[in-house]
Amino acid sequence: MTTLVHTRDDLASVLDEAAGEIAVVMTMGALHEGHRQLMRVARERSAFVVVTIFVNPLQFGPGEDYEKYPRTLDEDLAACRAEGVPVVFAPSRDDVYPHGAPSITMQPGPLGDILEGASRPGHFSGMLTVVEKLLLLTRAGVAYFGEKDYQQLALIRRMARDLELPVEIRGVPTVREPDGLALSSRNRYLSADQRRSALALSRALREGATHTDPESVLATAHKILAGEPEVRVDYLALTGADLAAAPVEGPARLLVAARVGTTRLIDNVPLTLRKGA
Repeated sequence: MTTLVHTRDDLASVLDEAAGEIAVVMTMGALHEGHRQLMRVARERSAFVVVTIFVNPLQFGPGEDYEKYPRTLDEDLAACRAEGVPVVFAPSRDDVYPHGAPSITMQPGPLGDILEGASRPGHFSGMLTVVEKLLLLTRAGVAYFGEKDYQQLALIRRMARDLELPVEIRGVPTVREPDGLALSSRNRYLSADQRRSALALSRALREGATHTDPESVLATAHKILAGEPEVRVDYLALTGADLAAAPVEGPARLLVAARVGTTRLIDNVPLTLRKGA
């Protein structure tokens, strides 16, 4: 049975009865198979799971899709029930921000100024602020996040480490469609033709990751993206696993963001670089 709660007081009452470590999966709703995989991993590894559903206004910039972001609570609840999630916390804006928009927010530091941070100023400050609030409200000992939003995951890990929050942050690999497209709530905005064009993102990452020297990785990925005129690239970057400058060898990450039509998509893959390869 899945219990739906909307207020922080009702959530506290439910958590008072929870046994064992509490895990949280944070979402903005419009749940898909990627979210369900997070729930499954959380259920397998943790005693008690809370899924949060909240479209956070602080992480949307001017001209972004806050108002049109899909809100599908009934379908989301059905997905949570199917995955055996005990509690869904779906608060209102006033419950999360009872004093209005906060004047003090989490600042992401230099890591928040690159990649997504350069394209979406203020996004990571809003994201980290709500994550910290939800960690406290859910009393989570562990939190699960998908690797598709890799910079988000890296920043949350850094926040938890730097502020010494009593929570473990665990990443879960990206879930993809059979054709390779990374699952995203924004995929529903794509027309059939745009969706075919969007496959260039995962194809570029996959082919780039077959190489082991940085120049070949980027050249291969760039060539594939350039061959798809409907894809307008915001960035293609090769970094270290921690999003620092790409190493000469060792674990690395290849990341891309692009617009297909009016829909902005992101994706990334891990790879290993080898010196002199």
